[in-house]
Amino acid sequence: MKDSSVTSSLPPWRQAMAECVAAPDGLSRVLPVDLQALGKAAETYPMRITRHFLSLIREQNDPIARQVIPSVEELSDAGLSPDPLCEEDQSPVPGLIHRYPHHVLFQVENRCAVYCRHCLRKRKVGGVKPVTAEALALGVDYIRSNKEIREVVLSGGDPLVMEDEKLLDLLGRLRSINHIRTLRIHSRVPGVLPQRITPELAKGLAKFHPLYMNIQFNHPREITPESEEACRILANQGIPLGCQTVLLKGVNDGEAVLRELMEELLRIRVRPYYLHQLDRVKGAAHFHVPISRGVQLMQALRGGIPGTAIPHYVVDLPGGGGKAPLPESIVGREKNAVLVRNFEGNIFRYEEG
Repeated sequence: MKDSSVTSSLPPWRQAMAECVAAPDGLSRVLPVDLQALGKAAETYPMRITRHFLSLIREQNDPIARQVIPSVEELSDAGLSPDPLCEEDQSPVPGLIHRYPHHVLFQVENRCAVYCRHCLRKRKVGGVKPVTAEALALGVDYIRSNKEIREVVLSGGDPLVMEDEKLLDLLGRLRSINHIRTLRIHSRVPGVLPQRITPELAKGLAKFHPLYMNIQFNHPREITPESEEACRILANQGIPLGCQTVLLKGVNDGEAVLRELMEELLRIRVRPYYLHQLDRVKGAAHFHVPISRGVQLMQALRGGIPGTAIPHYVVDLPGGGGKAPLPESIVGREKNAVLVRNFEGNIFRYEEG
């Protein structure tokens, strides 16, 4: 039981974080769930669901529930890698991934407001060890010493679960580096913990322009009055918003749902940016949608919605090959794999078997 005298003194967003459902027995009070089955999955991959996101669930296996409720299906694909993009091999200092010459991804936080069951970083997100000040300093020093870097992407975990002071201090240190041109934040917070987006936070972020934010909405029901207001607060401070939607079986792998999602995003001033092919990560095989189906869905979108609502369909290539646009990067097919050429001209196999 939470101490109400403690949680009531917290800012609303931190109180909401404290009240997240983080164990299967918390779900059983609102949904008919198999506690034993959920418990096995939650022991392997942590769970956390905000009360806001939980309120959007209508039944146990609906498109919202599938994204956040643990499933025994997560335990059935031992043949896949916990790190399919080889991020650890491209990490010169802990928490920093330098895959592209002019761009780095800085993992500044291990926690998220919700733990997505399809997450690429299931192997580490939700870990008990926080990102230390020393680790952040090492990352900043690396960025400062590598003058070819032009853009820094803050990711995690979710950077927006950091306290304002800590986040803004880090952005200030990065903005002080002369060769850094743009900053970007990757977050799911606007859709799952919308009360986190306050006018004060948005004004603080706006001090570091050019600053961009890519957020994640995977289903139109995630666009609520609260999440719309969060996006409005950010957009009104001149922060360009893009959406990185993940193509997920049983969530958004239909023409009508994707069309509605993209149109709704545009309405709330969020530009559909990427439709991501699922990363073939251990624990998420049950979300896989074949690339051929993704291509069909993109063809259905074209002509049916405004051009500004059509995302780029991309795959992040296994083995650290980086992102490649689909279908134009496909160079061949095998029985259970698609062959894709990356930005360096190298060929990678995306397994579909």
